[in-house]
Amino acid sequence: MGLVLDRLTKSFGSHRVIDEVSLVTKEGEIVVVFGPSGSGKTVLLRLVAGVEEADGGAIRIGGRDVTDEPPDGRGVGMAFQNFALFPHMSAFDNVASALNARRGGQRSVSDRVQRIASLLKIDHVMGHSPRELSNGQKQRTALARALVGEPKIVLLDDPLRNVDAKLRYEMRLELPSLLKRLGSTVLYVTQDYKEAMALGDRIAVLLGGRFAQVVTPEETYARPANVDVARLLGDPTINLLPVEPVLNGEGISVVIANHRMHLGHGYRHVAGTACILGLRPETVRLHGAAVEGSFPVEIVAETPLNDRVVYLMQAADGAELLAWLPNDGPTCGGRGAAHASFDPHAAHLFARGDGRRIERNGS
Repeated sequence: MGLVLDRLTKSFGSHRVIDEVSLVTKEGEIVVVFGPSGSGKTVLLRLVAGVEEADGGAIRIGGRDVTDEPPDGRGVGMAFQNFALFPHMSAFDNVASALNARRGGQRSVSDRVQRIASLLKIDHVMGHSPRELSNGQKQRTALARALVGEPKIVLLDDPLRNVDAKLRYEMRLELPSLLKRLGSTVLYVTQDYKEAMALGDRIAVLLGGRFAQVVTPEETYARPANVDVARLLGDPTINLLPVEPVLNGEGISVVIANHRMHLGHGYRHVAGTACILGLRPETVRLHGAAVEGSFPVEIVAETPLNDRVVYLMQAADGAELLAWLPNDGPTCGGRGAAHASFDPHAAHLFARGDGRRIERNGS
């Protein structure tokens, strides 16, 4: 077993930042802790590392309770988003500092530093001081320091946040295979949903000090646990419209812009309940003229984004919607009148009261 968090709690004054958080990871699993700024992600990592003391709950690593152990007794490696390199040390010495406190000959330390530096493609800058390194090289040096001791648990606090877009993209591709090769269990913090989707075996969505959902990236996107989780994933963000499903001969329908739109029979159990309809922008279709199952909209803005075009629309009832179409597909000729439709099987329904996801029954 990898890491176990059992009802972990942490408050600062009267503000409870971590509220009875529980998590069980498998050995070698990458769990991305994902959430907005201020949701408690970094505090959670600091609790696991032993830098912060928990107010309640337990932390177990490899089956051993480490809740009251000091940081150096936990077998944890951590890399911070601000790199936190020692400015008076070379890159080599920064990486080696994670090993020097342990027993072992200089040759063993040197071999391990060179091996991890080679894996991260920074072996050619090991003699440089931090001020001579690019942000990308600093980031990889901080990662190397966290990984060189082959810790059972690796904690990565948004390590790609301060690097350029090209390196961030490359590291999203490289990091999973590197981390899998080392075999450590990883908690990876980010507020970038694309990073979360690319890196995690599972995504643990942290909201209000609690995990709202802990499932695979695919399930997080396809079946968000509630409205708040749905909002966090997607670019552009999900469309959310207040509706009240009505039961008729064709199953359940909702009214959008004074037009009745059918959702099939799967939501018959919520007829007459105040709901929120969620439509991912990629599931919204645009038409130059009215077609069956469409409603009229006014295209307010059109934004080309390389491989796609994002449309901002306004329906007759004032509701705003977003849609995106492939850049090589049919377009709607810019601003003006159009019609929109959506795939009812790709629609989401959430309870308007607490925002929880409403599951579809059958077809």
